[in-house]
Amino acid sequence: MIQIGKYNTLRVVKDLDFGLYLDGGDELEILLPARYVPKNVKPGDEIEVFIYHDNEGRLIATTARPYATVGEFKFMEVRSANQMGAFLDWGIMKDILVPFKEQKTEMKEGRWYLVYIRLDHVTQRIMGSARIEKFLNNTPPPYKINEEVNILIADETEIGYKVIINNSHWGLIYRNEVFQRLEKGEELKAYIKEIREDEKIDVSLTKLGFEKVGGVASIILDSLEAQGGFLNVHDKSEPELIYSLFRCSKKSFKQAIGTLYKQKRIIIESNGIRLVK
Repeated sequence: MIQIGKYNTLRVVKDLDFGLYLDGGDELEILLPARYVPKNVKPGDEIEVFIYHDNEGRLIATTARPYATVGEFKFMEVRSANQMGAFLDWGIMKDILVPFKEQKTEMKEGRWYLVYIRLDHVTQRIMGSARIEKFLNNTPPPYKINEEVNILIADETEIGYKVIINNSHWGLIYRNEVFQRLEKGEELKAYIKEIREDEKIDVSLTKLGFEKVGGVASIILDSLEAQGGFLNVHDKSEPELIYSLFRCSKKSFKQAIGTLYKQKRIIIESNGIRLVK
């Protein structure tokens, strides 16, 4: 059975001048318009397509890739608005509708909003919703400490950045642990730092503990080799400089150079660190 609003791999059953017909199961054939047909595709071949409804309500396929599929969150720009709601740029021929009842505040043309892409189970139509809280934290956090996850920067607060973890849960990155510019809508890899008793989740942009130190230590050694064996950076250097060089916090840097010093692989001098030949 096809999944509306997601990618499907379907078999080509007909090749016509205006496109291909794909086998959607249950004697359903779905049109892939000619403009989206890859070269050298013929009946019997299988092809990955995105399935949605066109403006006439018919199921249609495309090889274009929308900005987000059903079950995902994304910042999108409003192209237009009318009595039905707001229409957001979806990255494909059709804009996605956010009805008024799914808007937290009235959406304005030209502005960007965080929306969740959902399937209306009554109409089977895809729509957007800005009421994102309804779609988060609905299951217990399944994560382990230091587990790598995908995050989307959702908002900035006084204490840090609210993020969406794996399209499923709210998380927080504390401001004093961020050493780079973060933008709303940015998508990054991150690591689970802590799951609190209230099931709120703290996230880090770098791994924790000895795994992190090992990775940072390796980056420091590579940088020393590349710079002729000396780097003008030390445990009193500014956190921003350390992050720009090694993509880690000052604490991680100090742990890493401490480990390398104990292993007699570097010398810590007053103005920097030096590789032991």
